[in-house]
Amino acid sequence: MKRVFLLLAALAALVPATLSCKKAETLKVMSYNIRLGVAKDGDNAWDLRKEATPAMLADQDPLVFGVQEAYKFQVDYITERCPQYASVGVGRDDGVEAGEHMSIFYKKDLVELENWGTYWLSETPDEPSKGWDAACRRTATWALLRIKKTGTHFYYVNTHLDHVGVEARKNGLALIVDRIAGMNPEGWPMVLTGDLNVTADDPCLVDLDKKMKSARVYAEKTTDKTSFNGWGRASQAIDYVYYSGFKKCTEFCVVDQSYAGKPFISDHYPVYATLVF
Repeated sequence: MKRVFLLLAALAALVPATLSCKKAETLKVMSYNIRLGVAKDGDNAWDLRKEATPAMLADQDPLVFGVQEAYKFQVDYITERCPQYASVGVGRDDGVEAGEHMSIFYKKDLVELENWGTYWLSETPDEPSKGWDAACRRTATWALLRIKKTGTHFYYVNTHLDHVGVEARKNGLALIVDRIAGMNPEGWPMVLTGDLNVTADDPCLVDLDKKMKSARVYAEKTTDKTSFNGWGRASQAIDYVYYSGFKKCTEFCVVDQSYAGKPFISDHYPVYATLVF
């Protein structure tokens, strides 16, 4: 009997060690302003640099990523060259295909899409529209996703704030914050990616900073590299990964290396964060 007791005690002592060795469940997410493919960018035109995008995705291997400024032919190109990903999103000009897409891509073998939608950053968010003092129609695309292996749910929101309208940025982000709060009664982890067209000290981020954490600020390993490069003529940190409901962020990175021999993948460098559930 004593030997049985000692054996049980030894097994019990091993349980904490076994649990501590369990690998943490992580999520690598990326925000990527791909630069609209119809822009007259000379040597940096989409057709001359497009091969860099699938090369970058193969190297960085995000589980989920959001693009900004992508036209449908750019979304289609990524889907064709990177068949491991599926995507959701609509054109901002007509709610179907016209104009820029704020699409969300996810690895379809590993992640299941449960629901998604797009709304406009305006006074009439449920229809194609331009809000406040914005120069362009602006949208946010959201998705409810589930990791197939573990059943873990999380929300992902991807957006692009206006580059001109101060009120449009302020009110558009306030709309996103309100919708994020309302869409998640379960309190599941939430990710927000996007080109917010402001630096971290802009007043429009105050309310967002109260609700979510910026990966650039809170990551255990981070960087002070900027994300907007303007084809080598500019330097601003205006691309973001925000998160809530995760235990921590282990890394925030600006992907500024060259791919497929192209000097620039876009006029923005992608940024990614690794989050721990």
